[in-house]
Amino acid sequence: MKLFGAITRRVAMAAMLAVGLVAATGASAGEKIKVAGIYTLPVEQQWIGRIHKALNAANERGDIEYVYSENVANTDYERVMREYAEQGVQLIVGEVFGLERAARKVAADYPETAFLMGSSFEPQAPNFSVFDNWIHEPSYLSGMVAGAATESNMIGMVGGYAIPEVNRLMNAFMAGAHEVNPDVKFLVSFIDSWYDPPKAKESAFAMMDKGADIMYAERFGVSDAAVERGAKAIGNVIDTSGDYPGTIMASALWHMEATIDHAIGQVAGGTYSAEDYGQYSYMAYGGGSLVVDEALVPADVLAKVKEREAEILDGSFTVKVNDEPPVSSN
Repeated sequence: MKLFGAITRRVAMAAMLAVGLVAATGASAGEKIKVAGIYTLPVEQQWIGRIHKALNAANERGDIEYVYSENVANTDYERVMREYAEQGVQLIVGEVFGLERAARKVAADYPETAFLMGSSFEPQAPNFSVFDNWIHEPSYLSGMVAGAATESNMIGMVGGYAIPEVNRLMNAFMAGAHEVNPDVKFLVSFIDSWYDPPKAKESAFAMMDKGADIMYAERFGVSDAAVERGAKAIGNVIDTSGDYPGTIMASALWHMEATIDHAIGQVAGGTYSAEDYGQYSYMAYGGGSLVVDEALVPADVLAKVKEREAEILDGSFTVKVNDEPPVSSN
């Protein structure tokens, strides 16, 4: 295995234009930052898992004291946020897709607490920062791998929800595939769930029945179907090649460490402010990368991918951000 090293259209929120500093004084020398994670899914889920991994790394370094709550229902999320804030937690991290209003209300009630939340919307002064997995760049590169590999010229793509955060990754993947193979077509479906491996697996089977020989596994379950049918797959967010040897050709990885470490540093210095942390998921910041199984990818394809990656890193090539829902080819 070898690692390869236009912000989404945000909905404007009139009350969230100003950016101010959190009133907290920061941490004293040697004092650990108290951090809490609040997750609507289990920490084993790939998206949540990347946040959890980065926070655990900071905890193991001794930079923070980290606690978390997982499988928190949307109806309980506000309560859990308030409980952590009341306990004196200095930084609260989580995802608030679908419960923006409640989360932002809590942040407004606790201006000295720093909040860093996965969100589709803008930061909210003084203390509500936002992030997302901006890994459209390695997704493009993984598309190049898939486009060169397909023999049927049909790639299946199974996503969770058709929201901008997913759409832009899938569209970037499709663009990368088209760069190396203009004739490739796509079958696209969404299972309307963040975690339903059986449903994703069935969707993948249906696509392979229609001729797809490469599967884009945005959700868990797709790679299992690929293994059973002898197809190849492209991973997303985490590297699952060890679980599916000989099946996962490449994966676009998300690394939350740069995002988390920036937030911790701001809290420690008493300079935390409402920011859009999206840039820290870009490849240039180490927030995204591509991992490739070189045993499954020809040398000439690897060379093309490396060349394009270098151009992304030096700024001479920009992967277009397209938030529109991807559709199957005619």
